[in-house]
Amino acid sequence: MLLSFHTPDLIEAGCDEAGRGCLAGPVFAAAVVFPKDYHSKDLNDSKQLNKNQRNTLRKTIETDALAWAVASASQEEIDQINILNASILAMHRAIEQLKLNPEFLLIDGNRFKSYKKIPHQTVVKGDGKYLAIAAASVLAKTYRDTYMSQIHNDFPNYGWLTNQGYPTKKHYDAIEKHGITPHHRQTFKLIKSVQLQFINM
Repeated sequence: MLLSFHTPDLIEAGCDEAGRGCLAGPVFAAAVVFPKDYHSKDLNDSKQLNKNQRNTLRKTIETDALAWAVASASQEEIDQINILNASILAMHRAIEQLKLNPEFLLIDGNRFKSYKKIPHQTVVKGDGKYLAIAAASVLAKTYRDTYMSQIHNDFPNYGWLTNQGYPTKKHYDAIEKHGITPHHRQTFKLIKSVQLQFINM
């Protein structure tokens, strides 16, 4: 059973990101604030759930949360400021969109930059420890998967419906064969043997 809160006396938002290790597409982040008496036996780290479970939980989270928000940082921003800073930027954007002002931030991972001097705590593997972080991981993952499914329609050769931009063999093989798209992160190690070429939209 995941913990409900780290600081139950404060308005606490859990934050997590999705897509950090991908070769293509933005990094997405979410922030979630639950009611003080909230409990769930179904919520877990999104990586431990299947697609149907995540999509069902997404609706539950959006209904049950006092506040939630999803934001992203683009592949261009990732290339400009690196993936760690882009992940934190996406989290900041999600926090900024919350309709409640959080008094404490619970962040998955071990790196974060303070947002508007709100106290925060980083938690390694926090998406498997706290409900709000687990919920944020589900929202970030499902919204990113939806985005990758949409851009798959323009670039169907890369298998984004199934790999969501992660570095699978099919994805690498497609880059070798077809080059890169405007959605690829140019600062990532995309291929070894051939010069990168943009595909025209």
